[in-house]
Amino acid sequence: MATVSETAALFHCADAVCFDVDSTVICEEGIDELAKFCGVGDAVTEMTRKAMSGSVSFKMALSERLSIIKCSREQVNKMIMDHPPQLTPGIKELVEKLHQRSVKVFLISGGFRCIVENVASQLGIPLQHVYANRLKFYFNGEYAGFDDSQPTAESGGKGKVIRMLKERYGFETVVMIGDGVTDLEACPPASAFIGFGGNVVRQQVKDKSSWYVMSFAELLKELEKK
Repeated sequence: MATVSETAALFHCADAVCFDVDSTVICEEGIDELAKFCGVGDAVTEMTRKAMSGSVSFKMALSERLSIIKCSREQVNKMIMDHPPQLTPGIKELVEKLHQRSVKVFLISGGFRCIVENVASQLGIPLQHVYANRLKFYFNGEYAGFDDSQPTAESGGKGKVIRMLKERYGFETVVMIGDGVTDLEACPPASAFIGFGGNVVRQQVKDKSSWYVMSFAELLKELEKK
């Protein structure tokens, strides 16, 4: 395993930094919030816990949770309007600092694009730098499933996105930051992984992270070093 100083050095020279969204860039799990909004919170929260711990395949957990929620387009839009995603303290400043350093910032999420795009807009991240799952709706707005062809719909998908980004943009050093097992698994092809425990600590991720931080202030402080 790399040391903290080696991981920090890669973070310093990164061409691109990729962030997980749920429980990393935002304080909550988007799918859990959607489930609560639709009145099926408890059943879905347990499935999310299993998905984040890696005890079931991500695609299976996503499919099962969505089949419980069965949200309509109207419900999704109303939730985003009434309860917009809450940014984790320090993320806005960190993204601004990365942009100032001409580092490309991407959001790679197992959540839903309709929610993650709102987060990207709050952070000034281009929408073409968002990779997330897409919900499907019938013409009347009722839930019609999700696009399971997206790489983020399956275990190992975040690594596939990072591999594609390296090929497309020619990035040499890409750092992945996140709280879950699916984020940890993205390294490699990510050059380094930084575990984040500011919203929830997942012991398996903490144990396997060469650098584990509890706040984005720690990362900002690192970037401000000469």
